[in-house]
Amino acid sequence: METHRLVLPGDLNQYGFLFGGRLLAWIDEASWIAASLDYPHCQFVTVAMDTVEFHHSVRDGTILRITCEREKEGTTSATYAVRVIDEKAGSAAIFSTRVTFVSVDDSGQKRSIR
Repeated sequence: METHRLVLPGDLNQYGFLFGGRLLAWIDEASWIAASLDYPHCQFVTVAMDTVEFHHSVRDGTILRITCEREKEGTTSATYAVRVIDEKAGSAAIFSTRVTFVSVDDSGQKRSIR
């Protein structure tokens, strides 16, 4: 799955750069959408996000491309590789991680994704 985000003034920290927490929220949302499209019958919750390391700063007006690709499927979980790319700066990722979701029932207990 692929989506784009436009960095707006409300997304910036006090120094004029993209607030890291905002980017993490976008990544969580995009990868959750990917998982929900792959497994429409599941209720997913985020259980892990691997390495959080920002490779480049991002300014106002930047268009970011967020790609999410299923990397691993377990009995109750699915993991997605996520890359964030600054469309104008080239193909090098400014951020990458893996996000793992677990399928839960209405009471919050794990359940099979198949």
